[in-house]
Amino acid sequence: MPRGTWLQWLGYVAVRLAICLVQALPLESCAQAADWLGWLVGGVFRMRAKLIDENLAHAYPNWSPDRRKRVSRLMWRHLFLFVAEIAHIPRKIHDTNWREFAQLRNSRPAVQRLLSDRPVMMVTAHHGNFELAGYILGVLGFPTYSVARTLDNPYLDDFLNRFRGLTGQFIVPKKGGYDQILTVLQAGGTMNFLADQYAGTKGCWIEFFGRPASAHKAIALLAMEHNAHLVVGCARRLGRPLHYELTIHSWLDPQAESEIVGVRPLTQWYSTQLESMIREAPEQYWWLHRRWKDHRKPRTKLQSRPASAA
Repeated sequence: MPRGTWLQWLGYVAVRLAICLVQALPLESCAQAADWLGWLVGGVFRMRAKLIDENLAHAYPNWSPDRRKRVSRLMWRHLFLFVAEIAHIPRKIHDTNWREFAQLRNSRPAVQRLLSDRPVMMVTAHHGNFELAGYILGVLGFPTYSVARTLDNPYLDDFLNRFRGLTGQFIVPKKGGYDQILTVLQAGGTMNFLADQYAGTKGCWIEFFGRPASAHKAIALLAMEHNAHLVVGCARRLGRPLHYELTIHSWLDPQAESEIVGVRPLTQWYSTQLESMIREAPEQYWWLHRRWKDHRKPRTKLQSRPASAA
């Protein structure tokens, strides 16, 4: 049992009580509550409204302000329903009924790679229900390892990791977990990565939704170093609550691909695939992230001068 402060323990108890309340409600009631909360947070309080609208305006320059507001409210609705669905997953989905909640689309290429002796790197984004995707893979008999930040509250961190581990989804801490990632890949295992996070000024700069974005270099480096298959996919909600399509959007073998070589080309490739995937259901993407921060110092004329001119 982890050790924390009394305040952290009380926070954990409050979250567990809230989860019990959500689990006691039918999913249809959870969806109605998510509708109301999405309207309240996105339409009345307008939380992060400026940032969300700016991100949508850059990604969809032809959209009207009203359409951007509508997608913003739908995004908030999706987030609240996402949380409610996670609370219901352990009680509702198991190895004999998973087909009632998840459909597989274009899954054969992924299954072939998961059954091979080579490591696989599953790449996704804050889109759809990435927690469900890892859970279903475990139900299907494919244990995976996911990189995640350790929560500040040790009780909540332990609780969330136990949920993820119910079907064989193991967590590698974002800080200090590099050696464990190497062990998984060297053994031919499967790693999951949320690959749409800001990587700082020293990250790999690529184009994402038409704007410069900093991405982590590690995914491309690890794929090349360990000869790992790259598979891009997601779990996208289909209408009613807790009904998803697990889709494999694209895949790439860095060893066999002669045109996409190097850290930046590989990073740009999967980022482009993520963008295409997100555009199929933009209301299920987390537009509230500061994904496009750019604090790089502008280059001076001397720095921009070609070396031959020196």
